[in-house]
Amino acid sequence: MIQYGRQSIDAADIEAVVEVLKSDFLTQGPRVPRFEQALSSYCGAVQGVAVCNATAALHLACRALDLGPGDMLWTSPITFVASANCALYCGATVDFVDIDPRTYNISIDRLAEKLEKAERERRLPKIVVPVHFAGQSADMRSIGELARRYGFKVIEDASHAVGAHYDHRPVGDCRYSDIAIFSFHPVKIITTGEGGMAMTNDPDLAKRMALLRSHGITRDAAELDSAHEGAWYYEQHALGFNYRMTDIQAALGYSQLQRLDYLVECRRKLAARYDREFEGLRLTRPWQHPETNSSWHLYVIRVEAAVHASVYEGLRQAGIGVNLHYVPVPRQPYYRALGFDPADWPEAARYYAEAITLPLYPDLSEEDRDHVVVAVKDVVGCV
Repeated sequence: MIQYGRQSIDAADIEAVVEVLKSDFLTQGPRVPRFEQALSSYCGAVQGVAVCNATAALHLACRALDLGPGDMLWTSPITFVASANCALYCGATVDFVDIDPRTYNISIDRLAEKLEKAERERRLPKIVVPVHFAGQSADMRSIGELARRYGFKVIEDASHAVGAHYDHRPVGDCRYSDIAIFSFHPVKIITTGEGGMAMTNDPDLAKRMALLRSHGITRDAAELDSAHEGAWYYEQHALGFNYRMTDIQAALGYSQLQRLDYLVECRRKLAARYDREFEGLRLTRPWQHPETNSSWHLYVIRVEAAVHASVYEGLRQAGIGVNLHYVPVPRQPYYRALGFDPADWPEAARYYAEAITLPLYPDLSEEDRDHVVVAVKDVVGCV
């Protein structure tokens, strides 16, 4: 079975990890700050805060922005559940904004309508989390304008989008957001095994997230209430978590970062080939907004709902490990029990009834690429 996604590991990555294993530090050593500095520099952000996974980064971002009981967070229904769960972790409530029918990102029209209504009802969100689905940035300029008008904070869930660009600048520069989140899961663009990072241009937010990722404990003499206790002394200033990234993970991430542009270009070339090969078939190819340059974490086609199951199963039987990203969050039993009705987001429901994710990753062999193309043509042409 050809997987839909897979990490790309080379000899330099392996050597980087081995070097850490032979060193004095496996965690809380020099590799984590090196990785943070390198990626923030790549993105053009002031600071990065590395953590154990992107879900932890979303949680810390919400906590740093003081999300709590009585507050509300809005996000897309077409995302992994973590984009919504992070609000519930903080005791806040969550709601969803329907997607754009072409980009599958949060719809600016639906967001504007929902904000206008929420303002009348005095139920505006504290945070909006746009999700850069499949590696294509949401319309961040428009979201930033709405944030200024209505007074909410913005966390970019850029888990799919490291290496992507919006308006000719890297995703993660936080021009239109308070915090941007990256994921380094093995199927993402670069990997640390598990891992994530929060980017921000606000030193205070970075400081809060860094404190919270390590139990809320500090050893910084300038911040201690009792500075004369001794060199051994530390203080807990907040109820934090153990969300730290290890030096092993950071060494792998730093090594992978050296190949980020190459890995993204490989994905773009394969996506372009799919676009050419599937022209004229009874399917919808991914559409790219002219202001974006996707990192192509996913390549999602859409077929008619009536044949969706047949195409999905036909491709699986042909050895193509297709997937579906994502089951709409309001459709999940947990969220249904909270009172959500998936029919309230009709564009997300239509997407779910038609979407299929095809294999796309740099180490996909030419033989396997050919097999995917032929299988899609055969299966779609037969239904």
